[in-house]
Amino acid sequence: MATTTKVAPFRLKPWFSERPWGKKSLEPWYSETGTTELVGEAWLTGPQCVVEEGEFEGRTLESLSTDLGGEFPLLVKLLFPNEKLSVQVHPDDAQAKASGGTRGKTECWYVLEAEPGAAVALGLKPGSTPEKITASVADGTMEDLMVWVPVNVGDMLFVDAGTVHAIGPGCVLLETQQTSDITYRLYDYGRPRELHLEQGLKVIRPVTEAGKVEAREMDGFTRLIEQKYFTVDRFDLEKDEERKISFSGPGCVVGLKGKVAVITPGEEIELEPGKAIVIPEGVGEVIIEASEASAFVRCIAPAMG
Repeated sequence: MATTTKVAPFRLKPWFSERPWGKKSLEPWYSETGTTELVGEAWLTGPQCVVEEGEFEGRTLESLSTDLGGEFPLLVKLLFPNEKLSVQVHPDDAQAKASGGTRGKTECWYVLEAEPGAAVALGLKPGSTPEKITASVADGTMEDLMVWVPVNVGDMLFVDAGTVHAIGPGCVLLETQQTSDITYRLYDYGRPRELHLEQGLKVIRPVTEAGKVEAREMDGFTRLIEQKYFTVDRFDLEKDEERKISFSGPGCVVGLKGKVAVITPGEEIELEPGKAIVIPEGVGEVIIEASEASAFVRCIAPAMG
């Protein structure tokens, strides 16, 4: 692990993405979004997210890529579906690069809120051939081909590339994914948006590893998921509790409840729910101090070096 870094941790301002399946209000997570349109996603580590304070105040995460040693590898979002999201599929690394992209899109969803009956779709039922998928898109029955999974608060779901998936309303999800926005929309419930059926059929895998992941209790935290592209852990701290948090590669901490301070030599950054502080590769370790009962997640990507 590197022991020095050119860039100290920094907090990003969320970037709100308007979506037809989103919400007018994202409270209690955000008091305002800067738009009167429906917002479906709050990007916490998106390329266009702006640093809120410190040496790099006003710069976007994308503009800092050279200083960070390359593009920040994790895109972390909060999702706020008020209606069903489109049915979609993402390519893996090899497929994305073959079509001119940088990387594929494997992701995971951590359920922060869930109303009774909330569900997501992960994968296709056996026998869902390309011909059946194409016919179901045409006659509006594609939902019938999908495996729907009820979700509850605290569930972690893995969605590997090649998995046909969808998200229903009535939940709030924390999504951690490879930094990629390559999405092939297969079916959209009649909304007037472009579909990518031909591209999607080429990357669909009939059997994937997608599904609920069992949490593991570790020494002082809960490991929600550990996969090739990311590890996500949850920490719950009492008031005035202090904890050393290590990072084996680039990552971020995302506030879920209460307020904490992220402390490195000579710097202290406050973190509140719905925001992320990026921990560049080479920082290695930070101290987190809770001023009240708090919860946050640590998202780590593999070391880039």
